[in-house]
Amino acid sequence: MSVALAGNAPTTFEIKSAHLPLVALMLKSSDLDRLAQELTQRFGDMPDFFDNDPLVIDLHPLNVAEANALPDFSALQTLLRQYRLMPLAVRGGTIEQTRLALAAGLTNAPDASVQRAAPAVQPTEISTPQEPVATPAPTPGALVIDKPLRSGQQVYARGRDLVVMAMVNPGAEVIADGHIHVYAPLRGKAIAGARGNADARIFALGMAPELISIAGIYRTSEVALPESIQGKTAQVRLVPGPDGDKLLIEAIGA
Repeated sequence: MSVALAGNAPTTFEIKSAHLPLVALMLKSSDLDRLAQELTQRFGDMPDFFDNDPLVIDLHPLNVAEANALPDFSALQTLLRQYRLMPLAVRGGTIEQTRLALAAGLTNAPDASVQRAAPAVQPTEISTPQEPVATPAPTPGALVIDKPLRSGQQVYARGRDLVVMAMVNPGAEVIADGHIHVYAPLRGKAIAGARGNADARIFALGMAPELISIAGIYRTSEVALPESIQGKTAQVRLVPGPDGDKLLIEAIGA
């Protein structure tokens, strides 16, 4: 015999499923002093790069590099908050690492997924999705800068491409989460794919940068560009290799 019972719905709240976009820190070392130095090098002159973004600490890379390492999770959280990151959880840790993380106020999120940009598909290739993919929300148009950028100036195109119609002088910095197009000489720093988009590229009519970086892989002017590239129209992109992604700099229209 089935019996249907009347229920009372709460008037002050509802519980529903929600999805929270997270930034993932792929932790590769338990040396927090070194991590602090590298964070300063990468983000020290970009205090507004993060905007209190919730973050999950992925321990998979750490356990490959340093088996059974035990990071100081309290100190790690303090360090990350200095860069306006809000650590919430860990994933991929050992039993002991997870215990320490929980004791430091983090939660365990083994099901959190880390998005990795797929490699660019060549025109001759056909990409067949293995499962249905939700239609992404439209991305905002590119940020366009019409004036030359002087030493000390910085432009960041958050969540979109950056187009610069004038010279990027030495000491200036252009940053984008997507591609960077400079329709003039590029003589300062250019950081594309700033939040990990490995498909991002850098284009310039006069490639002579102090620094170029895509998805965290960088090259400085200390390593001189070949004469066939220096000052010429060129692009920079990432290519996969057995030892990891590497920057490939190619002349355009040569």
